[in-house]
Amino acid sequence: MTDTKKTAVIFGLANKRSIAWAIAQKLHADGWQLAITCQNERLELEAKDLIAELPGAAGFRCDLSNDEQIASLFETLRERYGVLHGVVHSVAFAPEADLKGDFVNTSREGFRIAHDVSVYTLIAVSRAAAPLMTSGGAIITMTYHGAQKVVPKYNVMGVAKAALEATVRYLANDLGPKGIRVNAVSAGPIKTLASRGVAGFVEMLRVHAERAPLRRNVEPSEVGATASFLLSDGGSGITGETLYVDCGSNIMAV
Repeated sequence: MTDTKKTAVIFGLANKRSIAWAIAQKLHADGWQLAITCQNERLELEAKDLIAELPGAAGFRCDLSNDEQIASLFETLRERYGVLHGVVHSVAFAPEADLKGDFVNTSREGFRIAHDVSVYTLIAVSRAAAPLMTSGGAIITMTYHGAQKVVPKYNVMGVAKAALEATVRYLANDLGPKGIRVNAVSAGPIKTLASRGVAGFVEMLRVHAERAPLRRNVEPSEVGATASFLLSDGGSGITGETLYVDCGSNIMAV
């Protein structure tokens, strides 16, 4: 590989409202070489035109619930790029039925799915990426304040995000000796495909805008800028952390 550009693989692009898309745009503007993945054919078709807006970026399909597809993807990335410097994990899911009503009624299957998709996939991609990150680098994932405080109707996703933040710390400890940093970005509520499944999301946006010190909700581009910072040399001394990008709403008691 003769290209001196840093290379990152991005998981979780669904459409133009995806946080993954905001991150991809910022990384591209900063000169990164990007491999952008989609879960399935339907999402791949929707994302195709977006990826085309980023000259040099390449699209791939990978269902992170399938270990064989993960292995195949990273073998393809190894052959194409040789070395990876960054990984963006912007993947989360819980069955819609478990994001309504009371948390105590969470189904066993809903709990399993939420943790498999939202948490274990970070472990899986980190394990697969580490051998390609021979020059060190950084891995980031996306979380939300519902991991730390109760957000009504966020339910099992809040518990999964808490597990995700703990996973970031354990991965940071494991991968630190390899020069690989692992961090989470805790974004305020943003209108994405995933957020549609959360009951009362519109009310969540209103409340955050009213209570946050900046009196507004965060923009996807702001999350993208923070992600770029954590992946860059500017974040070289930061690992195992959860960095809030939520207009300050997490500091408020009510």
